[in-house]
Amino acid sequence: MFAFMQRSPAANGLTAADAVAKTPTGEIILIDVRDPSELAFGKAKGALNIPSAALMMRADPRSPECLPELKDGKPIAVYCASGARSAMAKQMLERMGHAEVHNIGGLAAWQRAGGALV
Repeated sequence: MFAFMQRSPAANGLTAADAVAKTPTGEIILIDVRDPSELAFGKAKGALNIPSAALMMRADPRSPECLPELKDGKPIAVYCASGARSAMAKQMLERMGHAEVHNIGGLAAWQRAGGALV
């Protein structure tokens, strides 16, 4: 179902602008890995909020708690406040077997690319 595949940042190439365009069409799954307390500042429209501490449980296809959206092998884009936690989340998701994972940085990158907040 999921091919384990490490990709270099250059190979990933998905930008925040790409994520803004592909999230509404369902081409990618967008994940906000910030803690719930940070959502008061807004969240990218269309993003799932899975705090980085809960990724192993809610994003691992082998877990009974895995969200259905993350079981079909769609590409995933992750972001956080600055891009640091999303870089770690990208690595975690790849170790879980998600073949195409992109770190688009922080929420500000989403906004600069024209992404709406909710």
